[in-house]
Amino acid sequence: MHDEQLVQPGERDDALHEGEIDRCRRRGVLRRTTISEVSDVVVAGPWNAPGRMTFFSFVLRNIARQRMRTTLTVVGIAVGITTVVALGAVASGLRVTAGAMLRMGGADFIAAQKGSADLTFSTVSQKDWTAVTGRPDVERVTGVLMNVSRLGSNPYFALLGVKPEQLTLAPPKLERGQLLQPGHNDDVMLGRRAASDLGADIESTVTLLGRPFTVVGIYRGEMPLFDGGAYAPLGIVQQLTHKEGLVTALYVKVKPGADPRAVAEAIEAGSDTLTTVSSVDEYGKVDQGVEAIDAANLAISLLAVLIGAVGVTNTMIMSVFERTREIGILRALGWRSSRIIRMIVGESLLLCLVAAVIGIALGVLATKALLLVPAIESFLEPQYSSGLFLKAFAVGVGVGIAGALYPTVRAVRLSPMEALRHE
Repeated sequence: MHDEQLVQPGERDDALHEGEIDRCRRRGVLRRTTISEVSDVVVAGPWNAPGRMTFFSFVLRNIARQRMRTTLTVVGIAVGITTVVALGAVASGLRVTAGAMLRMGGADFIAAQKGSADLTFSTVSQKDWTAVTGRPDVERVTGVLMNVSRLGSNPYFALLGVKPEQLTLAPPKLERGQLLQPGHNDDVMLGRRAASDLGADIESTVTLLGRPFTVVGIYRGEMPLFDGGAYAPLGIVQQLTHKEGLVTALYVKVKPGADPRAVAEAIEAGSDTLTTVSSVDEYGKVDQGVEAIDAANLAISLLAVLIGAVGVTNTMIMSVFERTREIGILRALGWRSSRIIRMIVGESLLLCLVAAVIGIALGVLATKALLLVPAIESFLEPQYSSGLFLKAFAVGVGVGIAGALYPTVRAVRLSPMEALRHE
């Protein structure tokens, strides 16, 4: 059957360039093209015309030709996006935890030891506590001593020492029982998760740091670290940890009308030993863990784009090379360079978007699996936001576009004559 039989009347954009084909045949470049050879590449006419292939289905079939190569490329990109999603969820969870710690007890900001590598390593003296409390623009200052140790299956049991009279000013969400009372040094309040882990309830006796306590209340913590911890009288916790006269941080509530940020800056400027943290973005002043996770997340995102782009480039350049003759036929049939570009970029983007969907699903599953480890579950709750998923898709689109650049340039530079000579 002749080539002309493939051309439908009125289809100018995709009409066969007979002069080009004839010249190629006369030079011995192109043999008489059979229907089976051309029908694999003809995409023309109405999108839903019977018996015709849509542009999308054509792109899809091109990807499916080399299934093993396509699968390996998708897997490689998906692994990178999985890491981006997992680290992003962990980083968001840490930031939420940090935010909850900053706002504990209704505080406007915290003051801690300047230069601390971790908040739990901070020590604030009674002198500094008194100085901050004496400011005219400060309503109250709650000193908290935090001790993190292993208790049962929980390697991050947070025992919080606080004065009972201050705890009543901004108490945790009590589920049952009562708050700590002044003068009752043997009492303790357990978080809901801690009570469950210890099998304890109201009036139960639990041993913390080698000392027996009576459970008088069970509260619900805003985050896993505090929900799996406990409150005890400050003086007793100071004795048990050998930190008499010291607290970990000061939780500061300013007076109505005062600017919390201005007060925080004034406290920091007037002290050689204290630094203040008013927001999660400033949390790196007292804990470098969140900043390290954010930096790792950014670095891995960039690596995912780079490595993924290399993989996609390799896949697409091989695809273009293997289909050089086919591209020549498409050009001879009237395909413009813009349509060739749409085809190759479309194939690349489709690969990467499929990989993004798989990577997001695997990232969520990976972080869920992390929570099966008690050490992680005790202090972290991953956060999944729309921004995180959009970032994953953005990485996929970035990889797709970057990976299609060189193959696209190579394809559009091919003339029909050169492409049709290719065997």
